Amino acid sequence: MERESSLLDDYVLSLTDSPRPRVCFLPTASGDADHYVVRFYRHFSASCDASHVSLFRRDQGAGGVEDDLETHLLAQDLIYVGGGNVVSMLGAWRAHGLDEVLRKAWRKGVVLCGPSAGSLCWFDEALSAFHGAPRSVRGLGLLPYSNCVHYDAEPDRRAEYHRFVGDGMRPGFAVEDGVALHFRRTRLKRVVSSRPGAGAYRVEPGGDGVVETRLKVAYLGPGPDDCEASDPASGSAAAAPAQLAQRRSSRASSAIAAAGPVTA
Repeated sequence: MERESSLLDDYVLSLTDSPRPRVCFLPTASGDADHYVVRFYRHFSASCDASHVSLFRRDQGAGGVEDDLETHLLAQDLIYVGGGNVVSMLGAWRAHGLDEVLRKAWRKGVVLCGPSAGSLCWFDEALSAFHGAPRSVRGLGLLPYSNCVHYDAEPDRRAEYHRFVGDGMRPGFAVEDGVALHFRRTRLKRVVSSRPGAGAYRVEPGGDGVVETRLKVAYLGPGPDDCEASDPASGSAAAAPAQLAQRRSSRASSAIAAAGPVTA
């Protein structure tokens, strides 16, 4: 839900393989901020069957789901997780059992995506600096890597991620704002961006410290065609990295992780 562009949203919706996808928004990381929910409906309701789940508000409002959250979420084509405080979000999900529901959705083939906290949550480990010093956060573990977002937006983020990886955090992927990593099952399939020139990186231990490899990124706006990414486990540069996502028709688990600005 970038303010200036719908390129990433359009890309994610295309992965559902549905003419009118069922899309559910989880604004948990923002404390279910009203303005974030309104923005979601403005972006998605015209072309999708849109709904949301609020864990903090008694009055769900129009489109809100209160009963049998598991059945509702497992019936979606796309689950969109908003940005905000990833630590608070994961705690709330675990308290309500949504962590296990989301793992079921992953196995079923629902497209999982989100910016910022909505990216960090899918990984085994993540670097978060929300309200304090950078810290390691244990995610849902769907993707066996670490993740760092806002790589170009916060001056110390790159150095801190290198430090954490050097100290034992899992090797992983860092993305600048407007860039999305597209995983199919646990393999990086593509990297896409709504911003020309924005970058994504594989970060892993090396012989002399930490090695950062820039990945090729496919700009989703007007320009040359993109290409497939190589296996991220190889540590080689990949062509066209993208967000986590998957087609329901193939039933293969996927997710879209984006670093887009925190909008809540």
